[in-house]
Amino acid sequence: MTALIELRAVDHVYGDGGYGLRGCSLAIHAGRRHALLGANGAGKTTLLLHLNGLLRPAAGTLHWQGAPFDYSRAGLAALRRQVGLVFQNPDRQLLSAHVEEDVSFGPLNLGLDEATVRRRVAAALDAVGMREHAQRPVHHLSFGQKKRVCIAGVLAMEPAVLLLDEPMAGLDAPMQEELEELLGLLAAGGVTVVVSTHDIDFAWRWADDFHLMAGGACIGSGPAAALAAQSELLRAAGQRPPLALALHEQLAARGIVPREPVPRSVDALLRTLNLETA
Repeated sequence: MTALIELRAVDHVYGDGGYGLRGCSLAIHAGRRHALLGANGAGKTTLLLHLNGLLRPAAGTLHWQGAPFDYSRAGLAALRRQVGLVFQNPDRQLLSAHVEEDVSFGPLNLGLDEATVRRRVAAALDAVGMREHAQRPVHHLSFGQKKRVCIAGVLAMEPAVLLLDEPMAGLDAPMQEELEELLGLLAAGGVTVVVSTHDIDFAWRWADDFHLMAGGACIGSGPAAALAAQSELLRAAGQRPPLALALHEQLAARGIVPREPVPRSVDALLRTLNLETA
């Protein structure tokens, strides 16, 4: 199965000679929810910037739909229409004074007619629950609302792939729950979503595929269920096993809960326990 977007043996070298990526290979398949996991400095942000064409490999190649990527001006413009990136800090991405203006920026730069831009902006704001804030000044928004506007600005471009760098950072628990629900809805609507995160429990609940990073390389990639139990590989990527999985293994070993199905969250495990003890 051809990957939608892929890095093949990519190196990235910073100006000081340090490596951000070293021989990094990773494939993103369409229609799946991808979690990019690794410790600080593992190369997650650098990798996302390569997938969006904001950085260019010192060695290795980026492939889009099976073909080597063309870094010409036209090629970059085409890639960024298809692969949208949401930065960790929304203030790096918000460009306009008002919400609707900011979300309109990308579609207007595509040269779309006014009616099409309005339709896209309205749909994007609806998708993130910000339609009622369309006329608000950006500086009046909360941190979580700013993140939603950034996502809307990318969605208005109607990308095939949505990349999010640590989207839960800086959000309180209710906002994290809302964002997790939103990401699920976007994926269900056909957008391929790639999220970099430190939160293994969120990744286990949400993702179809794990990509584990350490030292600028992807050291493991595949279905979440296949990688979540590989404690040594997780440890190499600076991760512990998902809490729900670890608890389930202990309870199943004692015969308290069945081995199948394996719960994807602590809440799901608690529901199983309640059913078993009812």
